[in-house]
Amino acid sequence: MSSTAPILLNSQIIGRAHYAARALLDRELRRSGTTFHQSMALNATAGEGGTADTGRIVELMTSTLRIDEATARDTVSELLAAELLEPLEALGAQPDQGPRVALTEAGRTEQSRLAAVAVEFAPRVYGEIPAEDLAVAGRVLTEVIARANAVYAETADRY
Repeated sequence: MSSTAPILLNSQIIGRAHYAARALLDRELRRSGTTFHQSMALNATAGEGGTADTGRIVELMTSTLRIDEATARDTVSELLAAELLEPLEALGAQPDQGPRVALTEAGRTEQSRLAAVAVEFAPRVYGEIPAEDLAVAGRVLTEVIARANAVYAETADRY
């Protein structure tokens, strides 16, 4: 009788799963010349309804991707230069809001194309995994994210 020890969740397994799924997106990004950071900024703008305060986009990118603010702002500038985002007039903006941007038609097309890739591959990646297992994995990974974020915040002064 042979026994195989269960594979326990750890950073290596999480990373390998991330990069395996990320490879699917990266291939699509190469086809259009869109960078990963740009795709995330397009998603952030789409998630805000297609228009967003640039500060909100930067906040979403820095908190989820763990990139610095300058990199996130440069990404927004790249999307403006590529005409995937366009500036909105500041009329009616609140005093605490920064410049607002909107997806252009080309930006909506690119964001939609990349979102369609996720829709296409999701059933093939997750489809035969029992819903109960996905629910457990979702809960565990959400807890791992919360704990890692807490450690990140607690140790910020070290680096």
